[in-house]
Amino acid sequence: MLEIIPLPALKDNYIWLLKNKASRHVAIVDPSEAEPVLKFLKSEQLIPIAIMITHHHWDHVGGIAGITEHFSIPVYTPKTETVPGSTNPVAEGDVVKLHELDLNLNILDVPGHTAGAVAYYNDAMVFSGDTLFTAGCGRMFEGTPPQMHASLSKFKTLPDDTLLYCGHEYTVSNLRFAAAVEPQNEAIQQRLQQAEEARRIDKATVPATLAEEKQTNPFLRCEQQTVIDAASQHSGEALAEPAQIFAAIRQWKDSF
Repeated sequence: MLEIIPLPALKDNYIWLLKNKASRHVAIVDPSEAEPVLKFLKSEQLIPIAIMITHHHWDHVGGIAGITEHFSIPVYTPKTETVPGSTNPVAEGDVVKLHELDLNLNILDVPGHTAGAVAYYNDAMVFSGDTLFTAGCGRMFEGTPPQMHASLSKFKTLPDDTLLYCGHEYTVSNLRFAAAVEPQNEAIQQRLQQAEEARRIDKATVPATLAEEKQTNPFLRCEQQTVIDAASQHSGEALAEPAQIFAAIRQWKDSF
């Protein structure tokens, strides 16, 4: 009875709404702004029960105050980050229990994009914020390459059919970079074509399964020889350690 709704916001953000189709209760992930959320809640006659925040950046927390002004609901935020409006700090090992949705979400600590970023997951879904994107990953504003690589490796331990819900619509640009890293990877070419077609009709390319990500996301493929060779060639030195490979392709992506 759970429906997950992408609510476009700002330029390319997604606010995720987790809705119980029977009771009309809804949880909100990373509200960048309040207005589209409040408008949707009103039009669909939904009852908000919680806000879940993956990291402290303004384009993921900007709507908290406007929503909680109207609804007294818990706001789950990363324990080691300062987020105005936070009521329930969470860290790895914690569980967010959303009784009205009959849903429990576990917490992963995934530092790298920010120092204290978290993800919310179960066996069916993961909300990754800006740490893991469809076909890509976030920039390292506060973390290090070894940190970010370790965080991305945590996502790889989740079941292949887990659906990835990230914070932005970046799939096409990420796949174009992935195709530059692995030009012979047919799965990337096929996925890029599908993503471009989806965006032409303004259709979301998110979510994707982790199985797709493991086949087409270069940042999850740092142990693959094709990615190692591409990173080494681009950096002009022989690289071997996965964290080094990650650092090289992240730097490459930054200037792509």
